[in-house]
Amino acid sequence: MNSISRRTFAAYVGAATLGLAHAQSTFPSKPVSLVVPYAPGGPTDAMARILGNALKPALGDKQPVLVENKAGAGANIGAEFVARSEPDGHTIMFGTSAPLAINVSLYSKIGYDPVRSFTPIIYLGYLPNVLVVHPSVPAKNVQELIAYGKSNPGKLSYASSGSGASSHLAGVLFNLRAGTDFQHIPYKGTGPALNDLLGGQVTMSFTDVMTALPHIKSGKLKVLGVTTAARSRSLPDVPTVMQQGVADYDVSVFFAMVGPAGMPADVVQRLNSAFVTVLQQPDVRQRLEAQGLELSRDQKPEQLGAFIQSEVKKWREVVRVSGARAD
Repeated sequence: MNSISRRTFAAYVGAATLGLAHAQSTFPSKPVSLVVPYAPGGPTDAMARILGNALKPALGDKQPVLVENKAGAGANIGAEFVARSEPDGHTIMFGTSAPLAINVSLYSKIGYDPVRSFTPIIYLGYLPNVLVVHPSVPAKNVQELIAYGKSNPGKLSYASSGSGASSHLAGVLFNLRAGTDFQHIPYKGTGPALNDLLGGQVTMSFTDVMTALPHIKSGKLKVLGVTTAARSRSLPDVPTVMQQGVADYDVSVFFAMVGPAGMPADVVQRLNSAFVTVLQQPDVRQRLEAQGLELSRDQKPEQLGAFIQSEVKKWREVVRVSGARAD
């Protein structure tokens, strides 16, 4: 390489380095919109606001972080909005299992693809479900429940918050893995489903741990197992369904930050690092865990990308077997 080409190459490298440093130093250059694809007031919205408030100082206090609720169509409206936004990092989504794994199989037409339409930023954590039964059910653990169900066909039914909801598909996957035939009873929301379970109109449910916890503690419901691969921090003495002999059974609502496809790598890294910093703050961790969130240890963007692909594949088969449609 002659002296001129060496000087040219050095100038090119210097310009590229300067450009990268400039991009890192100028982001964010305007307010960051943290989109929640659900209505205000729910647990997803609450967690997003905890993160949003802590994100601004983690990004250097340059710009405000605004939580925007874009609810509707099972989270599809908010997800499509983010997918079509400018991929500069200033619009990101606090996504859940529904838009990032399940809806692509549940809806015949949606305006985004959970794998191709988003840039993974960070896997934040998950909310476990628990298998709870009415006290009248003569089973003390999962294997006793399976045996009772098989010897009493058609007698056990499980309530869900609606067709295609996590509490519905958890039961479908359980039937697939355990060889049972528990009957699905859909309701319009978690509240009505829980009321009928407490009243004995249905016998069981795969509901989220925070909803079930007060009724477990009061003795109004019996908890037989946790649906995730690891035990719940909220119920550390309760074994998982897998620990009780049902192989490959892992059900939860997961939470992750994504942005539009095509985001610059340095901006993704900046956001990822900021969220890692936020999640290390004791007060933030405590508030998120109070919402039932089990924080993830796998926080690299590429790990989230692989996880989303595996979840899409898993739920595609479960939705197909269930026959559930949302439109």
